[in-house]
Amino acid sequence: MREKRIGIRELKSTLSECVREVKSGRTIVVTEHGQPVARIIPEAISLQERVEALRKAGTIAWSGRPLRPAKPLGKLRGDRTVADLVVENRE
Repeated sequence: MREKRIGIRELKSTLSECVREVKSGRTIVVTEHGQPVARIIPEAISLQERVEALRKAGTIAWSGRPLRPAKPLGKLRGDRTVADLVVENRE
């Protein structure tokens, strides 16, 4: 089923109809001044199907190979948490 493009104003006035279409499996691309700003996709489709739909739409680029686990960006020293440090910097 093809994607449907719809402007924000039209989406607001036909929201119930759009939700029915999404429930039936259709993806809706929401536009603002002709530019895509959001995508409404059925909840029932699998993660693999969503990734494939995003790849086909050109939103993401992915080879399909499994991703390597990300390395931690930083380590805490001492007993303080990140939240403690944020609070301290705000004062």
